[in-house]
Amino acid sequence: MSFIIQQRSDGISTLTLNRASKRNALSRELLDELSSTLSSLGDDHSLRALILTGAGDAFSAGTDISELTSLTEAEALETSSRGQKICDEIESFPVPVIAAINGVAAGGGCELALACHLRVAATSATFSLPETRLGLMPAYGGTQRLTRDIAVARALEMMVAGKQIDATSALEFGLVNRVVEPDQLLVAAGELATRIASLAPLAIRACLKAVNEGLKLPFEEGLELERELFASLLETEDAKEGTRAFLDKRAPVFRGQ
Repeated sequence: MSFIIQQRSDGISTLTLNRASKRNALSRELLDELSSTLSSLGDDHSLRALILTGAGDAFSAGTDISELTSLTEAEALETSSRGQKICDEIESFPVPVIAAINGVAAGGGCELALACHLRVAATSATFSLPETRLGLMPAYGGTQRLTRDIAVARALEMMVAGKQIDATSALEFGLVNRVVEPDQLLVAAGELATRIASLAPLAIRACLKAVNEGLKLPFEEGLELERELFASLLETEDAKEGTRAFLDKRAPVFRGQ
């Protein structure tokens, strides 16, 4: 059984977490397969956008709890490192990753969604970091990413009080980009991906790099990185095509060169 279903169309790949009977709980095997899939796709320069969603009625209910019950401290450290690694791989992926959140995104599943660059949620989606109910805490980067995405007090309430929020609240908090009816979720995510795919791929990759790396730098160094990336784009064929098309009042044709 493959834990990741991959579909491809016009430069857009859709990855579906395929463990519906367990609400797409993040087992070691699923995470390893997701990591391997991302690694192979990351070298594909024809890829323009990636959509991540879940099979069935859940995005992901989080870490497979059955794998946690007998861990030693060293094994727990390794488990957390694995989860953080896959979330880092998503966040640093060279093209935009869009989470299409079709239901519950809890614990590690919520952290997986937080690592994605853009998020579209169904009205049925819910978000939570409920690990304190188990005597644990978020360990796949949730304590760091959620507090960067929404107000710290709201993020802490989700962690220390185990609060679950619905899609409407997630939109209000700025956690998701848009909310749609469940039957329109993949359509909306696909439209967003298609919009991205129509634009200059090298410029989009540069934007992602500027944001992802710049957030880790002091402000002035982030500005320097932005200048360097901007300058590197000016000699590309895409930049020449884009500026010519603007002056010619026609649609540009970008080739990623």
